[in-house]
Amino acid sequence: MQSRVKWVEEMTFLGQSNSGHSVVMDGNGGEKAPSPMEMVLMAAGGCSSVDVVDGLKSAGQKITACEAQISSERREQAPRIFTSANLHFVVTGHDLDEALVEKVVADSLQKYCSVCLMLGEGVEMTHSYEVVKA
Repeated sequence: MQSRVKWVEEMTFLGQSNSGHSVVMDGNGGEKAPSPMEMVLMAAGGCSSVDVVDGLKSAGQKITACEAQISSERREQAPRIFTSANLHFVVTGHDLDEALVEKVVADSLQKYCSVCLMLGEGVEMTHSYEVVKA
């Protein structure tokens, strides 16, 4: 897998994926676009959401919506790395098995989500969930 990031102007950068997609990033804390650190959080939420939705669908659950809400803490001094992050999943569906939702969410964070597993090497990663009846 490869990607590249081009400087556009001032503190604006264009990330380009090997699959042909582009994303704008802003080094000024998100004035024009997400910052690179915000992109890391969104990547964790996206990667883990794929696991949760796929796992529940594969188990025959009638999932109608899934939202990952990611909160984090960062160091005050440089490098301003994340020190902790929580992925809270709001899973909506019909007759969802709450124990299964709990397992799929935990398995994503602890076994399957590549982004979360990489972050977990230096970041305290936690998860939580809630089930909403559709």
